[in-house]
Amino acid sequence: MCLATIYGKKQEDETILLKNASRIDVDGTTIRIRDIMGMEITVEGAITMVDLANSVVKINCTNN
Repeated sequence: MCLATIYGKKQEDETILLKNASRIDVDGTTIRIRDIMGMEITVEGAITMVDLANSVVKINCTNN
């Protein structure tokens, strides 16, 4: 199973939005992320980087 840590960046600040993410759904600028326990968050923005080897996803957020 491939799980990822999701980082959100708003202006200069980058923070961890969610650890152990198992699913990411994108609909335009709406990004819905779910972890292995079923917790779900929704952010507005754009995915800027996905590193599958290191399990990292970075999102440029328009809100947090």
